[in-house]
Amino acid sequence: MTFYNELKTSLEQAVAIKNGEAAPTHVTRYEIADVKAIRQQLNVSQSEMARALGTSVDTIKSWESKRRNPTGLAAKVLAAIQLNPAFFYQLAAL
Repeated sequence: MTFYNELKTSLEQAVAIKNGEAAPTHVTRYEIADVKAIRQQLNVSQSEMARALGTSVDTIKSWESKRRNPTGLAAKVLAAIQLNPAFFYQLAAL
């Protein structure tokens, strides 16, 4: 029953936050990566970046034109590349 009670409490808290009755205790925000600037800093093509990140060139183009934003793991990987550009070359070598 503990799992059920924890889940129920969590859902009640989520509803209260959504309704403005409570404030979230923890919010995680990620800065949206400037993919074009990162790619230009690395001096790589869109296809090279797509290959290293395991995505399509169209996705890279969408990110660069701001039609879409990288989310999830892609956003985290781009943040890591911004902090440590050498990480990109490690990915590219795999």
